Amino acid sequence: MKYEITNGTINQVIVDDFDPEKVTDAELKKLKELIYKNKIAVLKNQFLTPEQYINLSKRLGTPEEYYQPMYHHPEVKEIFVSSNIPKNGEQFGVPKTGKFWHADYAFMPKPFAFTLIYPQVIPQQNRGTFFIDMGKAYNNLSDELKAKAESLICRHSVRRYFKIRPTDIYKPISEVLKEIEQETPEVQHSCVFTHPITQEKTLYISEGFSEGLIDKNGKSLDQGELDELLEATGQKDKAYKNPAIHLQTFEKGDILIWDNRSLVHCALHTSAPEPAESFRITLHDEFDFYEGVNDFNQQIAAVA
Repeated sequence: MKYEITNGTINQVIVDDFDPEKVTDAELKKLKELIYKNKIAVLKNQFLTPEQYINLSKRLGTPEEYYQPMYHHPEVKEIFVSSNIPKNGEQFGVPKTGKFWHADYAFMPKPFAFTLIYPQVIPQQNRGTFFIDMGKAYNNLSDELKAKAESLICRHSVRRYFKIRPTDIYKPISEVLKEIEQETPEVQHSCVFTHPITQEKTLYISEGFSEGLIDKNGKSLDQGELDELLEATGQKDKAYKNPAIHLQTFEKGDILIWDNRSLVHCALHTSAPEPAESFRITLHDEFDFYEGVNDFNQQIAAVA
């Protein structure tokens, strides 16, 4: 496996000769190490069937089906489909996903280590994904903000960007909200954690899923405290011009893999309607998302 590293706002590992049928376990271990260190890898010239795609992902980690079936690929349920292209006259996947800053599954007790995106149909206009490295974001905070963030807990919920399902049509909004709270109740994560592999401190907040901050005693802070941190990371910049923001574009045959512990991302959608489709797989690795994540919410509940 040959690769090169391109340096930028976020480093990328570019792999041109990747063969999923011949790659060794040692090479895949090396690839994961490179992703932990550099945050993003791009496998070039990949033309895989859904079965080949999921088989590759299973060698990198443990896939998990998205909790809502309407996103599932009909042949491989672990593949999350973002698409505005009907199949056989019926909706295939869900259109216009992810147009807000987030880390995948931050609203769940156990988020993912890696995200893989495999574009199938790429619009001719600008299309891609914005990223912010939240390890760098933490390092760029003032000493005062670092100390404050390390002492806090962040509340996360999917409620603000929940996609209305076909089964929700004609339901009272109160009933839909109740189901959201029952299916994905709010979770709490440390506002800053140490990456289990790189030992880098990472700020774990997002514009999309972070609902507010609380202190170690369970006291809620003013919304301005969270807004101050989001502003410092660049997530409040609606023009996407903040120097911390990296735009990742795609070519046909690319598979993008990134470190979901370290990065928040936001989809760039074209303003005019164009066919677009991508397949996503999310993976757990062999490590806890961060130390103590498995019992973090139980500990907070005990304090509260």
